[in-house]
Amino acid sequence: MGLPVRDVAGILADNLRLRGSVLPIPARRATAWARGLGIPRGGETVLYTGSMYQLIPYIERLVRLEQRLGNGRLAALTGLARRANRLVNGVSLVARPSAAERREYDRIPANVARLLQRAGVEFGYLYEDDLYSGALAHDLGADAEVAVHAQRVVAAFRKHGVRRVITIDPHTTNMLRSVYPGLVPGYDVRAQSYLEVLAERGPGGTVSGVDEGDGHPAVVAASSPTSETSAARPGRPPGLRVVIHDSCVYARYENVIDAPRRLLGAAGITALEPEQSRTRTWCCGGPAEALFPQTAAAVATQRVAQLQAVAPEGVTMCPICLVNLRKAADGRLHLRDISDYLVSAVAPESGGVAP
Repeated sequence: MGLPVRDVAGILADNLRLRGSVLPIPARRATAWARGLGIPRGGETVLYTGSMYQLIPYIERLVRLEQRLGNGRLAALTGLARRANRLVNGVSLVARPSAAERREYDRIPANVARLLQRAGVEFGYLYEDDLYSGALAHDLGADAEVAVHAQRVVAAFRKHGVRRVITIDPHTTNMLRSVYPGLVPGYDVRAQSYLEVLAERGPGGTVSGVDEGDGHPAVVAASSPTSETSAARPGRPPGLRVVIHDSCVYARYENVIDAPRRLLGAAGITALEPEQSRTRTWCCGGPAEALFPQTAAAVATQRVAQLQAVAPEGVTMCPICLVNLRKAADGRLHLRDISDYLVSAVAPESGGVAP
């Protein structure tokens, strides 16, 4: 049993309205991933994270707290908690992930930056002005708060002369490419997923990922499971076969389907298709976990079974998919973000997939 939906959604909407994010975290934490990468400030083209990956460890801490409270008498106090949160940022008090938890998800935007640098893409970063996009609030129906917040984000773009943004997750891509044009008059910022950018240029700086024989990416159907599954780690030879989980938002709303498959193929990794993929992909269970935890867990468990039937290694491309499926898998399916696999293939000195 979860906490009252109205109060939980209300706290997130209040945070967006008052503090610029559903879960406000200090700018030094949200931008820590960029230290030492030499990314210039601002510019016409910027890498825009929207803090989605950086927020995941904080979201997970709050979800665990919400699930504990939802099974006890304190659940009746959520209305009071919402009123208190309007005065004091409750996230800083109750959600304190460890440094290791933060590093796990900070690694992914750093991966993306390294891949873009290696491909010769020129880009900047807005640092403290890399504002949250409002994605989760939009999913929860907080339309009024999201409309106001979109104006803040676009004002930051205009302040820095941004004309093009390279996004790192499906939800932020969808917000900037499909939602903002209907919220901000005169919105003219071009948004493109880093997967699309890399698929056009190739992670090594050249167009790649297409098989020269037939012009199609290397993808194998779910009917061909295999046991050839050495982990894609630095120093390991190519030839890894992983089952691919499509993000609902990427596949159904933004048509980002072929790009990740092309990139995996170019990296020597074969993408195996599960029972439901591409535009018919099965949901990971998020982002409704905080509101409907039992339903979200059941959906994620079913998806893990579909993926596990194909291969013991899997690839995701969304922070919400990654965390929800990992929890449901409970170690039975090894899941990593696509950027980990790509970095391991083209820039192993940068890290990549953890041992």
